[in-house]
Amino acid sequence: MARIRVGLPGIPVRDDPHRAVETLLALGYDACEIDFEGGFWMDYPWAAQLGEAARDADIALSVHAPLFGFMGHLEASGRKFSSAVGALDRSAGIAAACGAEVVVFHPGFLLGRTREDAIASVVEQLGTLRARLEGKNRAVPFGIEVMGRVRDLGSLDDVVEISRHTGWVRPVLDFAHLHATSDGAYLEPSLFVEALAAVDDVLAPGTPFHIHFSDIAYANRNEKHHLPYGEGTLRADPLREALARFDRPATVISESPDEASSQAIRAVLTS
Repeated sequence: MARIRVGLPGIPVRDDPHRAVETLLALGYDACEIDFEGGFWMDYPWAAQLGEAARDADIALSVHAPLFGFMGHLEASGRKFSSAVGALDRSAGIAAACGAEVVVFHPGFLLGRTREDAIASVVEQLGTLRARLEGKNRAVPFGIEVMGRVRDLGSLDDVVEISRHTGWVRPVLDFAHLHATSDGAYLEPSLFVEALAAVDDVLAPGTPFHIHFSDIAYANRNEKHHLPYGEGTLRADPLREALARFDRPATVISESPDEASSQAIRAVLTS
């Protein structure tokens, strides 16, 4: 089996990057996703120190961009579009400074369009963003996340299609979201294998799967909120079995609401 890293969805200590890495090691994690969903709190020197400490400790870093940092706006202009581009630009700058593997972002919304038109808009605007990042030496890999609302943009097929059209954007599997939008179908390894295979088909050799995982509450095929591990029906055992069928490493970020749940997931995936 290729290596499975497990990490937290946020830096556990914000006052000192070295202490943050020490805390991750003490908890047994070898990955961490820097959480900017609620806004930026880290500057570039802090990120550089974090990256150096993480490399020395063999901890893989990723970045989650702010929630408003999505592409596919109806018009590639105006305040919302500029704010989104700025958020993704800054996320990429932090990722470059700390050596993060990928910047995770959300795919956006249909906004009354067909799914095909919405995807085309996302791809076009990502191209504009990429040119901007290349000019700043921030052209890091991006990861587009599978979403948890069945009628929104962001199904597994959507993010694979966007990734296929860009080449530098990779799908990010969120199995809690997949479990919710399938009305709780992700119980056996076979569905996990199908999802991983779809992503494996568009990833470059050696690129790790990037995965979000937690137990989940849902209704009408839409996510409600994350649950402590064991309170819902999503389990890590079939994910581990499915990952064993691929010769590709994986980074799994636990989005559980409590540390005990994250430790339970880590124990299953690394046993």
